Amino acid sequence: MVVLLLVAGYFTYELAKGRNPLQRFTGTLQKTDTATATPAPAPVQTAPAPVPEPQPATPPGEMPLVLSAPPRESAEDGDERFGPMAEYLSQTLGRKVVYKHPGTWGGYQSDMQNGVYDIVFDGPHFVGWRVEKLGHSVLARLPGEFLYVGFVRKDNTGIKDIKQLAGQTVCVHALPNLGTLMLLSEFGNPARQPVIVITKGYSNIYQGVSEGKCVAGMLPKVHLKKHDISGTYMRIMYSHRSIPEQAITAGLRLSADEQAKITEALLTPGTEATLAAFREAYAFGGWFVRASNAEYAGLGAYLKPVQGFYN
Repeated sequence: MVVLLLVAGYFTYELAKGRNPLQRFTGTLQKTDTATATPAPAPVQTAPAPVPEPQPATPPGEMPLVLSAPPRESAEDGDERFGPMAEYLSQTLGRKVVYKHPGTWGGYQSDMQNGVYDIVFDGPHFVGWRVEKLGHSVLARLPGEFLYVGFVRKDNTGIKDIKQLAGQTVCVHALPNLGTLMLLSEFGNPARQPVIVITKGYSNIYQGVSEGKCVAGMLPKVHLKKHDISGTYMRIMYSHRSIPEQAITAGLRLSADEQAKITEALLTPGTEATLAAFREAYAFGGWFVRASNAEYAGLGAYLKPVQGFYN
């Protein structure tokens, strides 16, 4: 009842002043509606700054470059000798280089013939073949030359020429060893060839001749000298022409600029220390020197008797 009397008194007072008693309430409602209907401006959305991704050594979708060498050592020893080289070349090129141990000589030959290897370190006959058949380029080689010799015991005075070894036993490594291929290259007639006695290891080849297992043997001259320094026990009866030492080649997946980078990296002072295990195994006679394809021209022909290289 009191509230009604107050409301009635308010309306009477406002009407006496000539004002609309509802105007104050209408304005308040309008202000309230406006405040409710107008949303606050949304905060400005900004895209987050992109996070840079690390640059891969090998572009996405591109296979790593493959470094390999003949299976003259176990896979474990191969990793020790060539693993650091793969890492060093990866840093040099900015592309991933991995070392692949071929497992067997058959696997090595097959993979090479099929172009699996991008960077290879091996003997001059393989180097010459890859230059001729796969478009590889010689990047660097070990200093000096390969000189293979045929030898007999000093007391064997009958054998004076390599042609006399036809039908005679000769201790040599299994194909595709270069010394064995050089020996066979001297015998054009398959019916008039030496009797090959497969012998593993330079020391065993020397021992095989010394003990009479074989009439003759084929060794690099430097290895024969290690066993018979002054020529007291063995007599050299054949010397093949000298050819360049082992080398590193690179295939067509590497640009000319990348190949040049590898050459310079291998010749950079201090690289020998980085690749110490490789040096101790293969570069004991001196570190890499510059080389050219021309030095190895025609040497792939030694591989003609080996399946898959020329037939």
